[in-house]
Amino acid sequence: MVETLYLARPRGFCAGVVMAIAAVQDAARESRERGEPAPTVYHSIVHNRTVVERLGREEGVSFVEDLAELASAGGGPATVVFSAHGVSPEVRGQAARAGSDVVDATCPLVTKVHSEAKKYAARGYHILLIGDSTAHQEVVGTRGEAPEQTTVVSVLGNRKHDPQLADPATVEVPDPDRVVVLTQTTLSVDDTMRTVELLKRRFPALVVPPADDLCYATKNRQDAVRRIAGEVDLLLVVTSASSSNGMRLLELAEELCPQARRIESAGDIRASWLAGVTRVGVSSAASTPEDLVQGVVAYFRELNPALSLVEEGVWEDVAFRKPRRVAAGAGRP
Repeated sequence: MVETLYLARPRGFCAGVVMAIAAVQDAARESRERGEPAPTVYHSIVHNRTVVERLGREEGVSFVEDLAELASAGGGPATVVFSAHGVSPEVRGQAARAGSDVVDATCPLVTKVHSEAKKYAARGYHILLIGDSTAHQEVVGTRGEAPEQTTVVSVLGNRKHDPQLADPATVEVPDPDRVVVLTQTTLSVDDTMRTVELLKRRFPALVVPPADDLCYATKNRQDAVRRIAGEVDLLLVVTSASSSNGMRLLELAEELCPQARRIESAGDIRASWLAGVTRVGVSSAASTPEDLVQGVVAYFRELNPALSLVEEGVWEDVAFRKPRRVAAGAGRP
């Protein structure tokens, strides 16, 4: 019987996710007040199925992967919300040509990486962008700032095996004296640092931006998993499979714990996992709603009313300014 439940802190929503979800809710309210079609969100606002389904159901928003769908999504040039993962200049141009108002919910930490990509591309540098997939929306958006000067490089330890990713051990650049490394924000901290060190050995003149591109929330959640991993027999990571930071938490848990499992909600827990298990840890991705974690707590309390609950770590105290709606033709937010 499970006797103790360890809850990692921090877990769940980061400041960027809170900002992005609020941006969709605010945009939907403003559109209703104006008598306009509900907003269209380019890509999943965050990578969590429950969040996307709730916003669609409660706010009436549509989610598209191609802005060519705008006409069918709203019957006219609805407001477009850019997801937290960021978009390329090409997508911004599509929204402008569609005559749509724009709410840019890109996480400020992703925006920083975009700014670095533009700065170094303008200086004639080649960019090595460390990512876990060329298809991840954050990688697509960042690469889009300077596609001809960017090579997407696999992070060491990557399990996706995307054949379009360059190998950091063999990648070549036009000029080894003018090369910079940038990273997707949601990668494994340890694997990313190992990848950067490998690239620095291969390219001694490699520029590494002074500010750490890896998201503080990604690092904090990985550190929280490390703190409880040695205390538990089973570690549950509440995350959608599409969440990069959530899957990195799962991989870390698999390395450190006797047993680790990914669940979307308490409904995914299997009794067979609990055989001989007395201590369970729980963490969640930066895009996972806290009520899903509390559903897991309720599940184990039903099994054992005397369940002991241990909260490890501290919460973050970070907030991002909410984005504003920018009218069509008024320029970039």
